Amino acid sequence: MQKSVRYNEGHALFLSVVARKEGTKRGFLSKKTAENSRWHEKFFALYQNVLFYFENEQSARPSGIYLLEGCTCERVPAPKMSTTGKEALEKQHYFLVVFGHDGQKPLELRSEEEGDCDEWVEVIQQASYSDIIIEREVLMQKYIHLVQIVETEKVAANQLRTQLEDQDTEIERLKAEIVALNKTKERMRPYHIIHENEDPDIKKIKKVQSFMRGWLCRRKWKIIVQDYICSPHAESMRKRNQIVFNMVEAETEQYVHQLYILVNCFLRPLRMAASSKKPPISHDDVSSIFLNSETIMFLHEIFHPRAEGEAS
Repeated sequence: MQKSVRYNEGHALFLSVVARKEGTKRGFLSKKTAENSRWHEKFFALYQNVLFYFENEQSARPSGIYLLEGCTCERVPAPKMSTTGKEALEKQHYFLVVFGHDGQKPLELRSEEEGDCDEWVEVIQQASYSDIIIEREVLMQKYIHLVQIVETEKVAANQLRTQLEDQDTEIERLKAEIVALNKTKERMRPYHIIHENEDPDIKKIKKVQSFMRGWLCRRKWKIIVQDYICSPHAESMRKRNQIVFNMVEAETEQYVHQLYILVNCFLRPLRMAASSKKPPISHDDVSSIFLNSETIMFLHEIFHPRAEGEAS
């Protein structure tokens, strides 16, 4: 004699109460019995991946439980009947719950409203723990990818912050040097007033000193520019410009050429044909098909030479 399957009935009854009050989907459906193939109206309640049905909405104990893990749900056409019951069948909407193994008879259900039937099919299809696990894995991969992007951006931001701090320090030092030079110049001004007729050799020495100071400033500025050229930020800007130039070249070889063929081989001949005495196509049809293709080609013919000149 085959033994019956034991399960924690108390917890199942508790879940049935939760499903009846807070279930994902609740409502009356007609269920086809396996014994006499008759339809009986039951109150169904879906909670997570477990489907309960009751004799009525006030029943405290469920009449049956279906585990929906691994099952499929789909709409099915109404069964064929005599012409007398045809009008009643047209008002019913049938769907089938197929379980994922052989030997289990499908669960046949029907609803009086098409919208309600579609909602039941959708929620039963989504009542699968494995689908939730797959969706969670996809979201976790996206989350990990975003975290990696954020960490990379943080590292880049720290590097840029360090470079800016170094440049600020250099700017402050240069400002201090300028202030010191101005103070020296102010101290030297009375000397120039008193000694207007100073020695020509002194004037030459001062000119050389002035030239050397200017040369030192230009040399310092050249070092600052050279450091920036070798910095990661400048390298990233060069890579970005290279991508833009490659896009411009690709646009020359493909997009502009295709626009030229579209306008000269199709749009303009069709526009001339539309102006004939017996036009095979109207101007409105030509405009609706090609829209603003000629304007786009004209703008790209202006844009591309300028962009190519910038790239060169």
